[in-house]
Amino acid sequence: MNRELELMIMTASDLPTIPVVAMKVMQLIENENATAEELAKVVASDPAVAARVLKISNSSFYGCQRQIQTLSHAIVVLGFGTLKSLVVAASVKQVYQPYGLTEKMLWEHSFGAGLAARMIAAETRLVSSEEAFLGGLFHDIGKIIMNTINREQFQDVMQRCFNDGLTFEDAEQRVYSYTHSEVGGLVIKKWNFPDMLMHAVLNHHSFAFAENEDPYQISLTCVVGLADMFCHKLGIGMREPNEELDLLSSEPARRLNLDEQRMGALLERFNDAYEKDKSFFN
Repeated sequence: MNRELELMIMTASDLPTIPVVAMKVMQLIENENATAEELAKVVASDPAVAARVLKISNSSFYGCQRQIQTLSHAIVVLGFGTLKSLVVAASVKQVYQPYGLTEKMLWEHSFGAGLAARMIAAETRLVSSEEAFLGGLFHDIGKIIMNTINREQFQDVMQRCFNDGLTFEDAEQRVYSYTHSEVGGLVIKKWNFPDMLMHAVLNHHSFAFAENEDPYQISLTCVVGLADMFCHKLGIGMREPNEELDLLSSEPARRLNLDEQRMGALLERFNDAYEKDKSFFN
């Protein structure tokens, strides 16, 4: 990893921090004696986060048969693990401010990838659905950080994508000496999320694995990478869909053992759920 970049990210004082309510919830969930009431009290301390958690928990992605109206009910029905990822998602949305078109598209793409990763994880049963959700949610956090550090430089990359038809990866190579994946991995590290998540964010495009790589790490990275591809193919948070993207011949499809039938069904289920519920996530 770029040592100069690592020093810049780790010592920067003006980068967004993981919101307080998310940190408190993650700490409380580590406590085996934590109760639903205690968790509800922490989440309720941030009304915007609480409202968003309730809204998302009623989406079809969480499959509840009747409407969830209170935080305590949401915790009981969804479980502590799901609550943790929902609170992180609901609170981290403030990192995507100021909310212009760029931030709106990045948020839609990131949240869409989180939901896609959750569905892919549930289908393949190789990794935790909630860990996959967080991996998808954070896979492009590096772009938000780059936009925060120098908006003009980041907009230069976006213009090259829109005007010259370059992929983001090609455009960023012409402007930066590092990648959004490297920035994202370092920010996840700075926020004290697990190394497993950091490596999934770092390698979600390259799929660069060591010979003796932990199989779980490989699966998590591939789930996150495939979720990103789902969003690109459907145009979620993008200027337009990349209909030519061949998911089946991708590295994640091979490593996750997804054949044409399962891949097609997964993509269709995700698209239907996202289209039905996308208003829940903004």
